[in-house]
Amino acid sequence: TTRSRRVEEIASSMGKKVILVMNKSDLVPRDVLDEWVEVFRREGLKATYISARERMGTMKLRRLIKGEAPEFPAVVLVVGFPKVGKSSIINVLKGRSSASTSPIPGNPGYTRSFQLFRIEKKLYLIDSPGIIPIEGGPLEMAIRGCPPEKLNDPVEAASSLIERALRADPSSIKRAYGIEGSDPLSIIEEFARKRGWMSGGELRIEEAARQVIRDYHKCKLNFYISPKDLGLG
Repeated sequence: TTRSRRVEEIASSMGKKVILVMNKSDLVPRDVLDEWVEVFRREGLKATYISARERMGTMKLRRLIKGEAPEFPAVVLVVGFPKVGKSSIINVLKGRSSASTSPIPGNPGYTRSFQLFRIEKKLYLIDSPGIIPIEGGPLEMAIRGCPPEKLNDPVEAASSLIERALRADPSSIKRAYGIEGSDPLSIIEEFARKRGWMSGGELRIEEAARQVIRDYHKCKLNFYISPKDLGLG
């Protein structure tokens, strides 16, 4: 998950309103997205979904922001973990690209400082770097915290990612790579073999693992989790 309850708690303690935005919604069925909106509503949170790539849901998000603003001019801080699409959301709301974007942590286009953008008259958004301490296990820390090239153990991270993908959607790996199987390490090895990644007669499984993580960031490897999968339906 890329939800940060810590940020929600901080915002609440400061008397600030929170809007949860689910990006890349073109990859998830609409009914599943609506189920998540309802889950958050029961928690007392405003939520919506958007696809910056397909420009879907942008007007709804704009109306929600303006409806929640206590006064104008209003300044909204867009905050979240690295590489969840914060800058892309700002760009689509602006109608032109101004905030730099990149799907891979640490690459060019990676937001490194706070930037203020005017969305319309009396409405401003602040783009923020992914400075939140990563919440979750080693997988979340690995894929959100640094570029794949700098991971100490990309195989462990990619294996955990593949396990999660297979659990959520058993066809996700075959769809992405044309590989069938249930053992993450075997899948990584087969991926390296298909790519011809060999060195000294040995499979370069670390490079294959890094590519799996890159593919996840670029949405080539994609899957979703519904509230029912977590017992929240």
